[in-house]
Amino acid sequence: MLTAASAGLRVCHTCGQISRPAPPPLQSRCPRCDSELHVRQPASLARTWAFLIAAFILYVPANTLPVMRSSSLFGAQQDTIWSGIVFLWIDGSWFLAVLVFVASIVVPLAKLLVLSFLAVSVQLGSAARPVLRTRLYRGIEFVGRWSMLDIYVVTLLVGLVQLQSVAAISAGPGAVAFGAVVVLTMLASLSFDPRLIWDAADRPARAVRPAPHLDREWGA
Repeated sequence: MLTAASAGLRVCHTCGQISRPAPPPLQSRCPRCDSELHVRQPASLARTWAFLIAAFILYVPANTLPVMRSSSLFGAQQDTIWSGIVFLWIDGSWFLAVLVFVASIVVPLAKLLVLSFLAVSVQLGSAARPVLRTRLYRGIEFVGRWSMLDIYVVTLLVGLVQLQSVAAISAGPGAVAFGAVVVLTMLASLSFDPRLIWDAADRPARAVRPAPHLDREWGA
């Protein structure tokens, strides 16, 4: 299979321009945006793992610390993501409860697990199912934008309730941790170079010698 790398072409990571690099003594730069050209993103796996580890660490406080603090004449209350989902479910808003659960719990965790799987498979040089792994990467890129649903809800509530003098709502430390998890996951996804998936698949298969008993059987 002919690829851009095997044809001597490089893709700019900034603007996407495909061009032919300069001879080795010269530094290869993009003719459109003047960015440095690389065959693959430098230190792609190292940066991906760094963002993933940080996101895994912050995932626990993001789901255990309060994301919203509300105070009124009747007292103060702190709500986590889980308590908000339970409140919506008990209140009868099942659709919103499922939506918040999927967007705030399932999607971030699924992105972390899928990116970890892709990074491990590339690091081990696996050539199995490159099309499936590429589709997984595209999938997490598509659904990643819905991970900030809780932060949007808290922001809207803060803006609406602050217009009244009866109650006050502020974001809690869990919202900061959750936002950091989403941002770190996005950075990990951007740092991962999906072309690394196909590098192992494009390598020629190694010749496998027949077993010794087959050699004796065929008189080799």
